[in-house]
Amino acid sequence: MPNQVAGIKIYNVNDYQRVAREILPKPLYEYLASGTDDEQTLAENESAFKSWYLRPRVMRPVGAISTETTLFGQRLSMPVFISPAGVHALCDEVHGECATARACGEVGTLFALSQHSTRSIEDVAAATNGKTNLWYQSYILKDRDMTLRLVKRAIKAGYTGVFLTVDSVRFGFREADARNGWNSLPDPLRLVNYDDETSQKDTPTDSTTITKSKIYSGEEDAWDQNTEQIFEQNPTWDDVRWLKSECCRDLPLVIKGILTAEDAVEAVNAGADGIMVSNHGGRGLDGALAAIDALPEIAEAVGNRVPILLDGGIRRGTDVIKALALGATAVGIGKPFFFALAVGGENAVVNLLRILQKETEAAMAICGCQTVGDINKKLVTRHPSGAGRVEQYIRSTL
Repeated sequence: MPNQVAGIKIYNVNDYQRVAREILPKPLYEYLASGTDDEQTLAENESAFKSWYLRPRVMRPVGAISTETTLFGQRLSMPVFISPAGVHALCDEVHGECATARACGEVGTLFALSQHSTRSIEDVAAATNGKTNLWYQSYILKDRDMTLRLVKRAIKAGYTGVFLTVDSVRFGFREADARNGWNSLPDPLRLVNYDDETSQKDTPTDSTTITKSKIYSGEEDAWDQNTEQIFEQNPTWDDVRWLKSECCRDLPLVIKGILTAEDAVEAVNAGADGIMVSNHGGRGLDGALAAIDALPEIAEAVGNRVPILLDGGIRRGTDVIKALALGATAVGIGKPFFFALAVGGENAVVNLLRILQKETEAAMAICGCQTVGDINKKLVTRHPSGAGRVEQYIRSTL
């Protein structure tokens, strides 16, 4: 039987996107659903999974199957978590990121709070009341002091890990947003972590002025171009060493936005505790590899030195299995939880995660894997013909 959220029958993850498309204003829906340029990478994030095939093993005990895993010693009920992504209040004006974080606590998995959140670091921590495994996502800002203060606030509030996003010195151009006039954050929404910082400064700085004006000005054709100027555009791997030494000596620092073996090795050598394979959900460089296709070379280069995470294109439990078989420790989801949040709030996000957990458990059983640790690279292969089944992503149909 299907699950019902707000009276709507939901059978799978993509059902939330189909329903959200019907109820959300077009500009908002396309802001959430779109990618950059021709949306090639956006499309292939999903379709590339279909070019990897499972090799199930039979006659193996799976009567005590468990999706539980650990990440940096932290227990997760399944190898699926909520990736950092900003402005949840676009889909839940009352609770914003607090709703998504509580949903993760209910299911028993990790929630990553974006630096671009609409609820503050401290408010999200208070809303979960210690019941959610909270991580914080950071960018390297031109204002280095603010970068450190934000991370230190998260640590003080009880966050247990940090994602450092490194693929956003510039954002890709979102044509859908420009066509729809989506060039500013709708009132009264704010990127509150920046506002909290700038309101505490007695003397305005260049970055303070930028934060208070350009982000909300609508000066650029697409909103994300109004935020990118606050990011450091001349970063080096020394910045990873700097953040690790200044803030993250006692908690894991995962570098998010890695797509090549070379950069994965550089990140580990710079002190990263983990790697996250990601192309920013197809919202960065169009024409970059799908995350699942970038994973194998990174896993081979890094080996067992650090955990490898992945996001981009996860829609089924079989996708989770394929990613783990190719070297990931756990996977994150981004776009799907926005659509669930828009359709049914916190309860819908809980349901979304449980759908993925149920599908993952079933796929593990059919593949002969009783634990997450049983999943290995022998479970996946390319098609013997050398060709895969690739379906074109058409946003208007979802």
